Amino acid sequence: MSNSRLLNSQSRGVAPEFLVSPQLLDVVSPSGDRGGMVLGSGLQGEPLTISVLRSAPTRMVVVGGLYLARQIALRAMATGAWITIATGRPAAWQPVVRAAGAGPDGRPSPLVQLRRLSPVELPRPSEDSPLLVVHDGGHVPQELFPPRSPWQTTMYVLPYLHPQAANTANSADLVLLQRLPLGQAQLASQIWRLPPQMAHQLTTLKDDQVIALGTNLWRPLRLVTTPGEQQILGAVRRGD
Repeated sequence: MSNSRLLNSQSRGVAPEFLVSPQLLDVVSPSGDRGGMVLGSGLQGEPLTISVLRSAPTRMVVVGGLYLARQIALRAMATGAWITIATGRPAAWQPVVRAAGAGPDGRPSPLVQLRRLSPVELPRPSEDSPLLVVHDGGHVPQELFPPRSPWQTTMYVLPYLHPQAANTANSADLVLLQRLPLGQAQLASQIWRLPPQMAHQLTTLKDDQVIALGTNLWRPLRLVTTPGEQQILGAVRRGD
């Protein structure tokens, strides 16, 4: 996995600035400097940013409910990223599609595209047009959209940990873990070689708490949700 520079408390994101509508920016929390996305707050209330979109192919894994994955998609969209969502449950992602608004022709904005769980041609990412691919394909995702170029991030949404997803989880640059039941916390301990106290902490997280995990990184944080996001996604929750 990558190192802790993916997440920091100094708002030093590595992605560039992008232009989007003021209405969309009003929905989400302010972005960090140069595109760093505010993910939540630390134990002292300090803002923690995450560099989701960067000049290297990037893998993310989100383990838990859809709420966190959809919030990340909204905030990536607010930085000007293209969002491709490959999912078997398109209705669950309609709030993100609607949040993107409509284009000049009145059709849904091309900024967000829903796709089936099958290989498709992706937009070509660049520094000016980064790409977040959301792979919502169940607990054992196929490698349909691996990040192969700079400015592409593939985020794998896992409803729960499964032994067959160990390779996907262990190859990620950043993993975001919500509360896990005891059995899955024990599996997480095996996958990432966690000491017992860390594995136990995963079972005690509140609905709005997340562990950011990477090489040399174990960072508890509390999700911060704006009123605009609550209108789209509802209250912060662990489930869907």
